[in-house]
Amino acid sequence: MKKRFLTLSLGLCTHLALLAQTPAAPTYQSNTRFEQLGTLLPTPTNTRSASGAPGKAYWQQRADYDIKVELDDEQQKITGTETVTYHNDSPDALPYIWLQVEQNRFRADAAAGKASMSSGINPEGMSTGELARLANTPAKAYGYTIHSVKDVTRGKDLKFTVNETMMRVDLVQPLKPGEKVVFSVDWDFLVPPQGRCNYKYYPADGNYAYYIAQWFPRLAAYDDVDGWKHKQFMGAGEFTLIFGNYKVAITVPAGHVVAATGELQNSKDILTATQQKRWQEAKNSYKTPVLMITQEEAIAASKNKTTGKKTWIYKADNVRDFTFASSRRFIWDAMNVDLNGKKSMAMSYYPKEGNPLWGQYSTQAVAHTLRSYGARTIPYPYPVAISVNSGSPGGGMEYPMISFNGGLAEADGTYSERTKYSTIGSSFTRWAITFSQ
Repeated sequence: MKKRFLTLSLGLCTHLALLAQTPAAPTYQSNTRFEQLGTLLPTPTNTRSASGAPGKAYWQQRADYDIKVELDDEQQKITGTETVTYHNDSPDALPYIWLQVEQNRFRADAAAGKASMSSGINPEGMSTGELARLANTPAKAYGYTIHSVKDVTRGKDLKFTVNETMMRVDLVQPLKPGEKVVFSVDWDFLVPPQGRCNYKYYPADGNYAYYIAQWFPRLAAYDDVDGWKHKQFMGAGEFTLIFGNYKVAITVPAGHVVAATGELQNSKDILTATQQKRWQEAKNSYKTPVLMITQEEAIAASKNKTTGKKTWIYKADNVRDFTFASSRRFIWDAMNVDLNGKKSMAMSYYPKEGNPLWGQYSTQAVAHTLRSYGARTIPYPYPVAISVNSGSPGGGMEYPMISFNGGLAEADGTYSERTKYSTIGSSFTRWAITFSQ
């Protein structure tokens, strides 16, 4: 027994000695010294070159959307139906497809909510208050209600499985390379008071302003690197989306003004005769914005709530997302921007709390961004560029042709130099990002 123990001990000592002589794996410090990239770059293929640039066999998926959506101003609710045409340009047959349903991060049982509430908590323990917040159930049932998913061509219901912020739809038969499938989704959800899709309530006049993003079930990306990109959305970070054409009909209370990705298609049905005249003036104004809706008119609309509904129809081609904002309280100004012969309308939508700051600088900042980045990179490719006041002192988010930006004046209409340059700077920076959307 002693001999066996001695043998094991000697073997263990020998093994430890060998480990001590084995050089440790190199620790790469890319921020402090040059190093070879090694396996960090993928092996070049016909799809992607060694630099990561598209190769001769490169492909992208595509999804076109025809959406009809209605905003319920009494319940802060969105109800929509969408018809999606999904084009399979990949070399793979797809038996199912994945859609993003980010509104589900606001569900009472969502992992995203628990993760965000627990972030920053001392790992050694949680207070009673922190535990209460973690267990708190939202007062309203947020998140999607998916009423139906159907194959439009075949007229058949499609089986779907919702997993947190992702939804898998099983197709009737695998979608072969080069084919397309047309399907519809009917859904609704309550607009949460925070997040990238949110609303702001103004108790002084009893009105809401809505900022509607990540609001419709949309195709997840499928590519040659990862296949389906179906990681859960936890409320922070960015995500990959695919390009397509959008036609979106947005029904809102009659007194609301809607800003959205794309170009308004039914301006003669929506705008008053005065507003149509102002629109023509704005298209011919290249130095100063023209007020489509004045502050006095926006205040009057907030006080005199008209009944009925209006449907604003927007169209956007070759974009990766669609966003809109809606309120009775919006002031609206616009001007044209000449980008070496190509024209784009720069516009801003903002409440009276943003004035005089926004009226003086917002649209001019958007126009300046288009000129500056167009001269240094590529010409701005889209027909409109919109900045919407998010109703907050700071913060916002960028989307194709539209961005939400912060910046408010004081109650007496004054503002500091810091607020001024912060508003202009954040708008410029956010529009620099929006430029490539």
